[in-house]
Amino acid sequence: MTEFERVLVQSFNEYFGETGIKGIAHRLKQHRFTPQFLDVLVDSLDPDYYMGIECKSISVDKGAKALYFTQHFTVDKKGSHQIERISDFLLRSGRTGFLAVELKMGVGHSREAYIVPWTTLYEKYNDADTNKITIDHIREFPRIERNGSKYHIDPEGWKKGSRMIV
Repeated sequence: MTEFERVLVQSFNEYFGETGIKGIAHRLKQHRFTPQFLDVLVDSLDPDYYMGIECKSISVDKGAKALYFTQHFTVDKKGSHQIERISDFLLRSGRTGFLAVELKMGVGHSREAYIVPWTTLYEKYNDADTNKITIDHIREFPRIERNGSKYHIDPEGWKKGSRMIV
């Protein structure tokens, strides 16, 4: 589990504790040869908080200009792309999906994180004219504000246009 995933799970669980909303965020233990659907699962009887989040980190300080569908996502032995597998899981489970992107800015600089609705990522992935989502485009989505070592969770600001409908 990456630090970003761990902090995101902790931040969600603190949010639930502070707001009194019944919910829990967790990360399934990953085994070497067992596929993992998403990095972070959020479970709640409240459908607004029933979500799945895939996390990616990009080192902007090392020159990254985009999140590439071929470089930053996997293809399994059967030839199924990670975005396709996650989209199927979201559709079948009824979860709201998101891509959380952490931009690493280098030593001495704060990290930035953004939340991209999965439907937007899925549309970009299926657009024959593109193979990426640029850093500038990622920055157009809601920012996950950082408070010290934690992230400020605000699902109300994230939900618009995020349901998987195929």
